[in-house]
Amino acid sequence: MDKENDKKIIISPVTRIEGHARVTIFLDNEDNVKDARFQVTDFRGFEKFTEGRPYYEMPAITSRSCGICPVSHLLASAKACDAIVGVTPPKTAINLRRLMHMGQLIQSHALNFYHLSSPDLILGMDSDPAVRNIFGIIAKDPDLARQGIRLRKFGQEIIANVAGKRIHSAEWIMPGGAKWPLTKERADYLKEGLPEAEESAVNTLNLFKGMLGQFGDEVENFGNFPSYYMGLVTADGALELYDGTLTIVDNSGTAVGQCVDPTTYQEFIGEAVEPWSYMKFPYFKAVGYPQGAYRVGPLARLNVASHCDTPLADQELKEFKKLGKNGIVQSTFHYHYARLIELLFCVESAKKLLSDPEILSEHVTSKAMVNNYEGVGFAEAPRGTLIHHYKVDKEGLITSNNMIIATEHNNIAYNMAVTQVAKKYVKNKTLQEGMLNRVEAVIRAFDPCLSCATHAVGQMPLDIKLVDAEGRLLDRKIR
Repeated sequence: MDKENDKKIIISPVTRIEGHARVTIFLDNEDNVKDARFQVTDFRGFEKFTEGRPYYEMPAITSRSCGICPVSHLLASAKACDAIVGVTPPKTAINLRRLMHMGQLIQSHALNFYHLSSPDLILGMDSDPAVRNIFGIIAKDPDLARQGIRLRKFGQEIIANVAGKRIHSAEWIMPGGAKWPLTKERADYLKEGLPEAEESAVNTLNLFKGMLGQFGDEVENFGNFPSYYMGLVTADGALELYDGTLTIVDNSGTAVGQCVDPTTYQEFIGEAVEPWSYMKFPYFKAVGYPQGAYRVGPLARLNVASHCDTPLADQELKEFKKLGKNGIVQSTFHYHYARLIELLFCVESAKKLLSDPEILSEHVTSKAMVNNYEGVGFAEAPRGTLIHHYKVDKEGLITSNNMIIATEHNNIAYNMAVTQVAKKYVKNKTLQEGMLNRVEAVIRAFDPCLSCATHAVGQMPLDIKLVDAEGRLLDRKIR
């Protein structure tokens, strides 16, 4: 744990992210930054309290870990349950799950870029924090704000029209498929919103590319370091968000690990814990901890994929890959760029799925009971690869649950990134708010979802401080 006499700057809470965290910046005797830590301060514990529940309840329970990306948990959980019952859902059910997933990524990516990150980009890292928010964007560029609101609304409407509700739509999904089909009326309604959504995605992407020249310093210093990258791809290397081969590449673009069978993921991924954070630290086992730091999410997925398989996103990906050696883009600042390309990809993919006549098929369920005592489900959440791993007894009750949340995969990289940014920008003798905002901004680029991610293994760290009315420390207990 932190020593009481350490000289430090604490940013608490980190703002414009989902969940609760702080950054502690440690200074040397000359007041220069020597280290920084991204510390997750909330704890949920879904892994433990789901034990004893029936497997078929898991999608509904685990999706409650987050109100931003519940669909991602629904999908990973349902896929793990598909494996437990030993069935493959009908093609239409899979495509409806994919369509709902596109809605999830559209609304989540729109939330991050327009509402959480654009105030830094449009208004400036050093702008007045009282206006550096979505209301400041509404005042500065109402058309941009309107596009963000409507894009997020469109993504949520996809979810609602497929699964019945915009948030926590667990009633629709089930092991083996889904409970009801998509009606023609709802499909036609969604098709009407596609042209506007695609236009907004293209316009925002062009706006961001036009702004890149203003952020050369941030591109160079915002978490710009070599690491491994992980994401799902199709058999021919295309960007994949629902299924596919879990692939790890190094900073030269060479594939160094491919997990074809989801049940073998633990051969590739280890999980470490630290006493100063409630979030686990996954790492690439072949390299070890902490040297095996890897990144997931939009930047990583585009680094792993060779193409997108949709026309507009494919063109954008070719342009994006020119920013890095061997097509590998290392700067965390470019998560914003990658996120906007994925947003466009998801709109195009929704168009493709809705144009397939089979999307209206009523055959959406394959029924079965427990046939296997273990199941693993992968899905690409907006923030990266999501893993649900369940073990059940003969009655189908959960005996073990391991969830590696998308945000957790980036945990080592978070700490590397905040340290790099703090060393570059934070000067304690002339401390300014904009310096600290840049430390927060590099975290926003990753877009962490911390409510999902606090599932510690081993003994839960605990730090209790007793202080008097004047704030003097009287006693402290650490476990």
